Amino acid sequence: MSLISPLDSISSASVSRMAAVSVLAVGLCTSATALAQEPNDPESSTTTWGLGLGVMSEQEPYADIGRDNQPLPLLEVENRYIHLFGPEIEFKLPSLDISDSQELDFGIVVQYDGSGYEEGDADILDGMSERKGGFWAGAKMEWSSDFVDVGAEWLADVSGNSKGQLINVVLERTWDFGEHFLLTPHVGASWQDAKTIDYYFGVRDDEVRFDRPAYAGESATNIEAGVRGVYMFDKHHSVLMGVEVTRLADEIKDSPLVDRSTTNSVYLGYLYRF
Repeated sequence: MSLISPLDSISSASVSRMAAVSVLAVGLCTSATALAQEPNDPESSTTTWGLGLGVMSEQEPYADIGRDNQPLPLLEVENRYIHLFGPEIEFKLPSLDISDSQELDFGIVVQYDGSGYEEGDADILDGMSERKGGFWAGAKMEWSSDFVDVGAEWLADVSGNSKGQLINVVLERTWDFGEHFLLTPHVGASWQDAKTIDYYFGVRDDEVRFDRPAYAGESATNIEAGVRGVYMFDKHHSVLMGVEVTRLADEIKDSPLVDRSTTNSVYLGYLYRF
């Protein structure tokens, strides 16, 4: 969602966690950027660069798969035209000022999604064909106000693996604690169409075995909640942290490949801005 980014480190995971990765990575960076720039700072329109390192720990929904802990190299680039961080690059479109306290922002986004698996990842996946991740692209809109910020995005699988689509909606509120710390609770929903669910959680006729019946996925909506924080020591050094829990839809829980009703992810990282 580059030369150095989390997408190089993510190998196999669930499509249900793609929105979580975006929120934890892109959202954390956005918060840190907002904290680093004063509203009237003339340099805020210039290009900013950042490098860092993080670690993501997450529990996937597939049966008998333990927590996946991975280091994530980070690269951030932002100016008035683009915002690159982690698995996503956004090409910014003109924004709309509704009032002094409300604004609509628009963008075209491309994300890398590391979802998928190989048959050796767990016993329940033995004999299954590989499911691949890939690139997703679409549009996003963000409405910001003094009370709450609302984001929505539509993405389609441009890699052609699942041929699916998804829609993410997130509501969040950011609180400032002094000049150095931001805390942002958020809730959201992620809708995935039947092609996406069937690709990652379905069982084809030639993959059936005695403990793995055929299963055709249907469209589903996962519910997500979490909190992210940014502590900025100065204009160069930031610590990023985030936690998210996802409640899986019945259409995913009913898959014979899945043995849990929730997934979760924890993120901790450090970013240096030049």
